Amino acid sequence: MTDTEVETVTYTIESPEGETEDLTLPKGVVDLLREDESETDTSVLGDLTMLSFAQQAHALVHHAPEEPSDEVLANEEKTMELFEERFGQTFGEMTGHSH
Repeated sequence: MTDTEVETVTYTIESPEGETEDLTLPKGVVDLLREDESETDTSVLGDLTMLSFAQQAHALVHHAPEEPSDEVLANEEKTMELFEERFGQTFGEMTGHSH
């Protein structure tokens, strides 16, 4: 353990229905994941959120023990479309993981 004081920052996520969830992170980790100075904290969080959902959707379709339903397939496909819109490249291109 270090004796270094770590500053945290809390973000609030809000659903279209108005439900909220607070997320507290070390400020330094957000700064470390920023690609350049023009990127805002919220864009870093948005990028990581999209990446996380894409990874999970990919796993539900390609790494599940059973055949996914049509609903799961459709949601994964839409997630990947939105991923490509956000990042300008496919999930496979960005991660080097494709099927």
